[in-house]
Amino acid sequence: MDLLNSYLASAAKLLPLLGAIVAVVAGLFFVDWFLKRRWKDNPDAQFRFQLIMLGLTFAGLLLIILALPVSVETRGQLLSLIGILLSAAIALSSTTFIGNIMAGIMLRAVKSARPGDFITVAELTGRITEMGLLHTEVQTEFRDLVTVPNLYMVTQPMQVVRSSGTIITAEVSLGYDVSHVDVSRILCEAAGHADLKDAFVHVRQLGDFSITYRIAGVLEDVKSLISARSRLREAALDALHAAGIEIVSPNFMNTRAVAEGKVFIPEPTRKVAAVKATQAEDVAFDKAEEAASAEEIRKSIEVADAEIAALKDEKSDAARATVDKITARKDRLIQQLKNAEEQLKD
Repeated sequence: MDLLNSYLASAAKLLPLLGAIVAVVAGLFFVDWFLKRRWKDNPDAQFRFQLIMLGLTFAGLLLIILALPVSVETRGQLLSLIGILLSAAIALSSTTFIGNIMAGIMLRAVKSARPGDFITVAELTGRITEMGLLHTEVQTEFRDLVTVPNLYMVTQPMQVVRSSGTIITAEVSLGYDVSHVDVSRILCEAAGHADLKDAFVHVRQLGDFSITYRIAGVLEDVKSLISARSRLREAALDALHAAGIEIVSPNFMNTRAVAEGKVFIPEPTRKVAAVKATQAEDVAFDKAEEAASAEEIRKSIEVADAEIAALKDEKSDAARATVDKITARKDRLIQQLKNAEEQLKD
């Protein structure tokens, strides 16, 4: 009889623990079923679902520990152990987290790049679409969106294309039988046909069989950077062929026999109606262009605020009328900014 009473007393001590385990497991299963049913058509809710389940699981673990049939001192030690483990995990993982936040603040403070700018970081080249506190989003020339941690952005050399203009280049190798004076003149003319300003030519290398020339010029419309590089090469190709200069290595005869007097210049094509080609930047950098437009609107709002602040102390009717006009323009800009941000989110 005493043994039975002992078993019953031990079982009674375990009842709160078993009840807590059953309640926690049943509660987690119910929440899991309910959230999956509610958010089944919302793929963006996956992160919220995981975060909620993680928090409830941790709370359930604490509830089970509190229901353990142990002394108050032992229960306190277990809770302290969990707290230490949790603090260590947060401390180890927060190094990168805090580093990204500080890097994001640094990028905003330095203002070396803004949404819409062309940048090159290591081997990544594209236009910035978003600059967040933890990451920067870059759209590549293939229209893909790449998320880059801010810590990576500040620890790697970052090249930013200036909005006022940049220099684009193209290289070509020609034989020693062609005068470099003629080559420089022809390539500079080609750069002008490619809408480049202040063109210049450098001799890059004196090779065993050919000379390497580089043609360069200033492109003011940096939004067409990719297409401008292609236009420059096309213009150089057409200009050299029109001048009767072969773009072929002098040792070409040593690798493939050709007829004597054969000239490697394509036959002139008949003029046909020009077909309007799609601008590569219009397809590749759609989101970056929207981000750049929103950034330009923000700059205009800042200018309007500065103008209003400058006229704030003046009491004349003309000053008040000017402030009213600027305020109306600012309101329109704010509405345009809201529309641009909504379009960017979509």
